Amino acid sequence: MKRPKNIFKYLIGLVTVILLRLIPGPQNVEPIMATMMPFSKRWGWLAGLLFSVASILAYDFITGLYGPWSFFTAGTYGLLGILSGLYLKKRKSSIGNYVGFAVISTIIYDVITGFGVGMLVFKQTFMLTLLGQIPYTLIHLTGNVILAALISPVLYNWVVDNPHLETESLLKGISHFLAKRYH
Repeated sequence: MKRPKNIFKYLIGLVTVILLRLIPGPQNVEPIMATMMPFSKRWGWLAGLLFSVASILAYDFITGLYGPWSFFTAGTYGLLGILSGLYLKKRKSSIGNYVGFAVISTIIYDVITGFGVGMLVFKQTFMLTLLGQIPYTLIHLTGNVILAALISPVLYNWVVDNPHLETESLLKGISHFLAKRYH
């Protein structure tokens, strides 16, 4: 995100991710990656990094589910935000590009966080971590592929690339509405 003119768009993404994650369902089906990719595509690796870290930490602190794993997951998602910005920078906003990145990055994420958190934080054995990680990663991968195909291109077109949602445009609209209403 390069300018404050995109703050509202960024907030739409963060609030949407947090609200969707509050809906009960499988723990590893979440919209962070599908939302982060359009932001990093448009505004680069720093936007991807900041969005990813902010969404993980905000959710963990709002729900009270924070712990040492919060920093593992936020750091790993931050890395993926950087990689997403670099990978998508010169690529088209397309289902194929979003799904391709989702597949590779989900595997990277699950290897780092699954083994890092499982073995280092929870002191699990390698075999126990591996056996638990396989079904978790399959569900995570399926969720991220579906969300990348359905959400990422739509989010890019309707929110990220929408000039009507830029902060200045919204403030002018609100100002105009208030002036008409209370004048």
